[in-house]
Amino acid sequence: MAEQATIERVKAAFADRFGGAPDLIAQAPGRVNLIGEHTDYNDGFVLPLAIDRGTVVAARRAGSETVVYAADFDEEDRFTFAERIDDAGPGDWRNYVRGIIAMLVEQEMAPQGMELVIGGDVPQGAGLSSSASLEVAVGLAVASLAGAQIDLTLLAQLAQRAENEFAGCACGIMDQLVSARAEPEQALLIDCRSLECRPVPLPEHAAVLIVHSGVERGLVDSAYNERRQQCEQAAGHFGILALRDADEGQVESAEELDELARMRARHVVTENARTLDAAEALAGGDMARLGRLMADSHASMRDDFEITVPAIDELVAILQREIGGEGGARMTGGGFGGCVIALLPQERVDPVIDAVRRDYRPPNGKPVMIHVCRPAAGAALITSLP
Repeated sequence: MAEQATIERVKAAFADRFGGAPDLIAQAPGRVNLIGEHTDYNDGFVLPLAIDRGTVVAARRAGSETVVYAADFDEEDRFTFAERIDDAGPGDWRNYVRGIIAMLVEQEMAPQGMELVIGGDVPQGAGLSSSASLEVAVGLAVASLAGAQIDLTLLAQLAQRAENEFAGCACGIMDQLVSARAEPEQALLIDCRSLECRPVPLPEHAAVLIVHSGVERGLVDSAYNERRQQCEQAAGHFGILALRDADEGQVESAEELDELARMRARHVVTENARTLDAAEALAGGDMARLGRLMADSHASMRDDFEITVPAIDELVAILQREIGGEGGARMTGGGFGGCVIALLPQERVDPVIDAVRRDYRPPNGKPVMIHVCRPAAGAALITSLP
């Protein structure tokens, strides 16, 4: 959930921009993934949790035109539903908003005209799903304005479509689903084929540490879509629906598979197994086992999937050294920059942070950004229509 200061800032921006109060306010959190990277679009397993940063949307019905004000950018967008809602061009925040609204128009879950003010506190380009948070928060606000009781899984599916079709990122369902359905103090084991979600409690003494590498990433402009294509090609080679249906022996014994495809497939197959094992370790409070699985996951992302960068590898090595066998650390998110996640005992947080500040120098030259969190709840209305 977004911090209270963000909620108050959005409310004030709404009054300043449109006058009066909104009909409702919705929020949706960002997320961090404990383990299970690039497995979601392969119909596999992921283990994310929502963080206490998010997107807030203040919304009110209005006429026949929709006006959206992005408080963080001091930018506005205007459109009507009389004509097809088009994307706004590559890399534009408007695509996420237009996309989810277009999906809800299809579902007849959007009023003809609205006034929306959007603000958030999820760091952008950090791999913490600011885009999914935006899509889900806008979607919940718009559907609620229309008086619809939208199913949260459907909301996540529509938000995923919005990102695929309007923002041009071929992401899987993980980010949107955990933003919509997360539960407090729980990670969420998601079967990305069935969309079954199973809460997995974190040990009471465990802390989640998120450290920004200082390398911003852009998934649409990166090799993210290329990795997805490579996975689909490997699945096609085996004649299966997705790499979820392959096993490690099958991947290693396929002599006609080229080495690059083998590497990509090996990561997905082994990462799925690690994610299921990690959920079991987490539920049992076995931090040492979880740490080993996180280390193996990072090595696989680095060597087989080739989505880490030197600064990320350095940061992970520092965290793994300092945490030792009491937890673990790995890159989190789509790759090519962003954040590292660590799970460790609460009493170890301060000395580990001290070591990171002492030994790590972000490439952007800024002070290292560190966030300590517990798992937060998913999307919700803060105030609702009378």
